[in-house]
Amino acid sequence: QVQVVESGGGSVQPGGSLRLSCAASGNIFSINDMGWYRLAPGNQRELVARINNGGSTKYGDSVKGRFTISRDNAKNTVSLQMNSLKPEDTGVYYCRVDNSPYVNWGQGTQVTVSS
Repeated sequence: QVQVVESGGGSVQPGGSLRLSCAASGNIFSINDMGWYRLAPGNQRELVARINNGGSTKYGDSVKGRFTISRDNAKNTVSLQMNSLKPEDTGVYYCRVDNSPYVNWGQGTQVTVSS
């Protein structure tokens, strides 16, 4: 069993910054992609950013240039630096760990951007 634990959510005003962190532990085989997805009210869960074990990244169109994903392969952690936050970034952010052949998700952390 793999545990995926997120931290770092909270409330911030528009234009502010937050940093999310995620750590995977337990029965880890071989982690390929690690990434962040978000679920906003009335929307489907969408990709925010993901990074593979070689460091290649992919971002959702709405966050390009504002968010930066990074990972520490030795520690099985992934972080998301979120700058210039907008109200539409509000949602629950989930960490996804591709622990082949399994996929594990965290419990989610709330991010609220509001004045």
